[in-house]
Formats: sequence, C-alpha cells, structure tokens
Amino acid sequence: METPDPPAAHMAQALVDFSLFGAFPEDAVSSLPINAESLPTAIKALADAKAKLQAEIHAISEETADDVRTWQTNAQSVQDDILRSKALAAEIVKASETPAVSGRTVDEIEAKADFLIRELNYNAQVHETLKGIKTVNQTLDEVEQARDERRILDALHLLEKSWKQLDVVGVNRTCRAVKLLDIRAFELKSDVHDVFDHVWNALINVDAESQRVSISSSREDEPMSLENAVIGLRAYNEVDERMSRLWQDINKAILLPRMDISKETLPSIHIQDVFSFLVQRLPPDLIDTISATLLPETIHSITSVWLDSAVPSSLRDMDKFQEVIEAAKAFCARLKALGFTNLGGLQEWADNAPKVWLAKCREAALDSMRIKLSRGLGAPKRVEKVEKQMVSKSEGQQLVANGAVASADDHGWDAWDDGEQVVPEETTTNKTDEPPDGDDDGADAWGWGEEEATTEEPSVKAAAVPSEKEPDEEEDPSEAWGWGDEGGADEAETADNPTAPRSEPQTRELVLKETYSISSTPQPVLDLIFAIVEDGAALTHDSHANSPVAAQAAGLFSLPTLVLAIFRAISPHYYSPGIGGNMQVGLQKTVLRDLLGGEQNLLHQPDTASAVSSATAHARSLATAWEDILARSVWQQAVGSLVDAVAAKMIADVMDLPSIGQDEAYNIAGLISSVEELDDLFLPSRLAAASGSQRGVMKKVEGEVPVTAQFAGNWLRLKYLSEVLQSNLKDVRFLWVEGELSLYFTAEEVVDLVKVSFEDNVRTREVIREIRGNVQPLGV
Repeated sequence: METPDPPAAHMAQALVDFSLFGAFPEDAVSSLPINAESLPTAIKALADAKAKLQAEIHAISEETADDVRTWQTNAQSVQDDILRSKALAAEIVKASETPAVSGRTVDEIEAKADFLIRELNYNAQVHETLKGIKTVNQTLDEVEQARDERRILDALHLLEKSWKQLDVVGVNRTCRAVKLLDIRAFELKSDVHDVFDHVWNALINVDAESQRVSISSSREDEPMSLENAVIGLRAYNEVDERMSRLWQDINKAILLPRMDISKETLPSIHIQDVFSFLVQRLPPDLIDTISATLLPETIHSITSVWLDSAVPSSLRDMDKFQEVIEAAKAFCARLKALGFTNLGGLQEWADNAPKVWLAKCREAALDSMRIKLSRGLGAPKRVEKVEKQMVSKSEGQQLVANGAVASADDHGWDAWDDGEQVVPEETTTNKTDEPPDGDDDGADAWGWGEEEATTEEPSVKAAAVPSEKEPDEEEDPSEAWGWGDEGGADEAETADNPTAPRSEPQTRELVLKETYSISSTPQPVLDLIFAIVEDGAALTHDSHANSPVAAQAAGLFSLPTLVLAIFRAISPHYYSPGIGGNMQVGLQKTVLRDLLGGEQNLLHQPDTASAVSSATAHARSLATAWEDILARSVWQQAVGSLVDAVAAKMIADVMDLPSIGQDEAYNIAGLISSVEELDDLFLPSRLAAASGSQRGVMKKVEGEVPVTAQFAGNWLRLKYLSEVLQSNLKDVRFLWVEGELSLYFTAEEVVDLVKVSFEDNVRTREVIREIRGNVQPLGV
C-alpha cells in the first residue's frame, strides 16, 4: 500500500501549481500549518519548477536556432543566385549589343531581367530580416545573462532595446520567428520582475508582528541599490503601488500601534521619529510620492483620532488643550522641515484650534440636548408664576370685583367703597370669581395673607402700617391697607400744613401667583445654557486673556440660541404622545368642528345627539388634561376657546336652516341644553380648586353662577338662541323689546329666526315690523 505524501510535499506542490497556473489549493492543503520544517521542501520544489521552465526556454531557443540556420542557408543560396543572375545579365547586355538579335528575343530578355531584379530585392529584404532576428535573439541572450547576474537595470535596458529592434525587423508579428522572439521577451521580463521583487524585499523589509522596519540603501550581496530600484519601479509603473503597499505595512507595524487611543501606554518610538527615519533612508522621489498620495490619510487619522479627541467641550482641561495645540504646531513644523508637503489638514487644525474648540462646544451642547430629550421628559412638576405690581385703591377694588383676590375675609376688599358692597362684574382680566362662602380662600393662591406665614417673601407689602384695633371693634377695610377715607390723613396733613400739596393716592405692591405643571426637561436645558454662558463670561475676564480660545467668547454666547432652537425643533416629538402634548387650540377646535359635522350642517346628520355628546366629551377630556398643566388664567382662555367653538358651530348651523318646525325646535333646544352642561367647567368653585394650594379640592357652592361667558363670546348667544327656539311670538317680542336678546343678536338675525320658526301670518309680520322698527331697544 502506497504511503500518503507528507504535508510539506502537498504545500510545495500547491505553491508550484499557483506559480505556474494560478491555481488555488484545495481546502485540505490551504489549511495545512506552515512551519520552518516545511519551507525547505517548498523552496526546493519552486527551484525545480524554475529550472524546468528555464530548460523549456532553452529548448525553444534551440528550436529558434534551427530556423535561423535555415534562413542563413537560404540566404547563401540566394547570394549564389545573385551571382549567377549578374553573370546572366552581363550576357544579356552583351547579346543586346549585337544588332542581329530579333525584337522578340529582346522582350524576353527584358522580362527576365525584371524578374531577376525583383528576386534580388526580395533576397536583400530576407537577408536584412534574418540579420534583425539574429540581433534580437542575441540581445535576449544578453538579457538572460544580466538576469542571472541580478543586474536588473541592465536587463531592463536590454529588454527595452530588444523591443525596439523587434519593431524594426519589418516582418508581421504573425511570423513564427517573430512571435517566438516576442514570447521570449515577455517571459524574460517576468523573470526579471521576479528577481527585482527579491532585491526590493532584501532592501526594504517590514515585519508587522515584531513591529520592525528595515530600509537599506544597498547590500553587499545585491548588485542593485535602492536608488536604482526606484528606476525599476518606474519601468514597471509600480511606484504608487509599491509605496502604497510599503506605507500600509509601516502603518500597520509602526503607526497604528502608536495611534491607538484606547491604550493607556504606547510604544516608546514617537511618530515624528518614524517620519525622520523615512526621510533619512528613502530616496527623495519616494518621499514626494508619500507626501502626495499617502500622507494626507495619516494626517486625517491624527487630527480626527488624537487631536479632535483632545478638544474639551468646555473651559475644563484648557491647559492640556493648549499643550496639544503647541504639540500639533511643532509636529507640523517638523514635517515641513523634513520636506513633507500636503499638510493642509494638520496645519489647518493647528491654526484654527480655537474654532475647533468652539465647534466641539457646539457639537457637545447639541448632542447633550438630544441625549437629554431621548431619555424622556421626566416627571411633571409644579411651578409657580409670580407677578408683582403696584396697585392703587381703585385697582384693588377692581381686582376684588373680578374675583382675582379673596373677598370678605381678606382685609375687607369687598367693602372698600366706604362700606358699599362691591358686586363682582364681568371683566376681561381672565381672573375668575372666588367662592362667596369663604371656605375656599382664593387669596392663598394669589399670595394674599402670607405675611403672617413667612417673613422671607411677603406677598403684600404695606405702604403704611395700620394701627391696631380692639378685637370687638369693627375693622375698616381702608384702614387695613393704610388708606383712610377721603377726609382722613390727607386732610389732617393739610390742616397742619396748609401749604402742603395734596399727596398722590397711596399704592401697595401685590404679588399675584399662579401655579401650573411643566416637565422636568426644561431644567437640564437651562442648566446647560447657564454653563455655556458662564464659560463665555469667564473668557471675557483677564484671567483668560492669554487663553488660545479667548476670542471665541462671542461664539459661545451664540450657542444658547442653537440649544433652544434644537429643543424647539425636536421636543414636540417627545411631547406629542402625551395627552397634554398637543395643546394647539386651533387644531382642537378643528377636531370639535369635525365631531359636529365639519362643513356639513350638524342638524342634517343622522345622529345629532351622538355628535354633540362626542364633542362635549372631547372638550371635557381636554379641559381635565390641561387643568394640571396650564396656569389658571391660561386654562380659562384655552378651554373657553374650545367651548366657544362648539357654541359658534351650533349657532351657525341653526341659523343656516331653511325652516324649523316645533318639534325640531325643541330637539335643537335639547341639544343646546346638553352643550350648556359645559358650564360646570367654569364654576367659581372649580376655578378656585384649580389654583395654587386649593388644587384638587373642589367644593361646589349652592347657587354659584358659572362665568363661562367671560371666556366664550358665543356662550350667551347660544343660551338666548335656545330661549328663542322654545318661545312663542309673544315671548320672542318680549325678549327683544324688554329682554337682553338685542345684546347678542342683530335685528335681522332675529327676523330670520322668526321667519323659519313661525308661519307667515299677520301676527308674525307685525312682530317682524316691530323688531325692525326698534333695532336698539335697550339703547345700546
């Protein structure tokens, strides 16, 4: 039984097959381990294959030599024919001089002479061609000799010479002799290239594993120097390819291990020393190639990995950053001194380091903003809005009348007008009336009465301290605020000093407070802005006058605008999923109108009661969701706008009906009645519970009047519309002439309602004439 070949033999055969035929080994062979014992076998197999190829080339040369000898024999034969032709030509000339020769004989002789001339020319061309072939063959022999002696440049020059000689042979390349010479020339070029590879690797060697680079200008055992090798690279058009491969090897073995920012300790040799070593050992032409094509990539790695990572995002570590700037400038200057060019990226970074720092601050600020938002909005928290203003007596009375402050229990605000009860009236200040029973003291929500609770932030600062009174003595509200009646202190002062001018009305400082909810996100945003502004302010101080980034203070002050811009741009994405994340009153009003039929008339819908119920339920859900978020005054305006949109849609749809029957009128009144249930959103007790310390503690008060009309302009129009729909002609006339219907509807609107609701008869026409004749019954 035959024994299997050892692994070294398989590996050697695989190398020979790949070198000869370009065949890749099978997996079983390619997976064999390579060790020192298997290399001699592989080298021997390659040497045997090389010797075999050389033997074949010599055999081809021998075959070519036979053809050359044949050509030489033929050339000698042609030479003999030429001599015979000359003798024959001499005889012809001699015969032509004989006058007895006939004309036919002369023609034959001339034709034979032309033939002989053509033959002579052909033979001359063949002779020259054979000489050229012989010359090319001899040149290729010299190429072989130079190759064997490792005289690469001589071999290349001889190869170039052989190609020029082959071009002037003057024979078509399909000729067998020329084709063989051409094949031999290309094979010799490949052999010379293999020898060149060996010499190049002997002069320049990079060992990535041991991180060693060896560059020799010449070697005793090699006839070619490194400068001559550059000429060889140009001959093979491999300058860029070889230098790219060399640079990649150096990068892998030397540069990358010294640029790994993740390592705490790096090799002792600095990159600057690596460039100095290359300049000392490589020819200038190769240095130019490195500068032009390869150095920019390394410069980019240095700036993007090392320098950019050393840029701080604030004023912290500025001393280290200044050291990095100086090191970058020194490194750039050293490379220029060594003759390297294309240092634009490094030079630009060194020159514009302050701008790079500002860009890093901008990038860090925006990235921090994105990260903070990506982590969520955080739990909502209550905040307090505080407004301070100086008010006079009349202004204080107005606040009491509008329910903006507490009434009887808070120093008698409701009795300011010399004991006359101030009746709350409608106002446009968006402040709601407080409960009259005093159980829910709305003053606390506005900061009233806190003087007794704390001295750190008094809510009301008196301009004059009132005098103490007996417990059983009736308290004068004016005295509680330091204001006497018109004949009080001012008259006394005038009596003491008749020439003293009458003093201006006294004023007091009021602190009005509202509470609402916000997410936790704005606080980190503010903290980031404060940190940026503090750094910018610090750069304007003398302590940072010599800082390389001192001139970037103005740029820092522009970053808060960008932070706020990105917050506004991307925060809606995180707020919108929440129930209170979309408080666009305009959008929600559109939703309400769509629930009520949209562009179609609500009263033409198949299920009007369901549509009205959906709209009111949506308005209530929004009111509940927004109540814990918005300040009381803003909530009143927002919810009032929603309620007003519902009222306006119903009024418009009713007014658009061509006729209204009695049953239909009562149905419409029922729908309006269900909408009017939204009144409970604006009960004073609810509004008081939605403010400050009373939030979440709502106590409904008997007989309290909703203030919906203060925040929904069409609310009373809707109520009066319901009254009209449920009234007869007599009642409609009464509402117009003696009631307040004319305050909310025009005469023509009422006339239209009468026309669509009642039959056209004498009584109807009489009521219409009376309405048109009395356009403003209340004189308003």
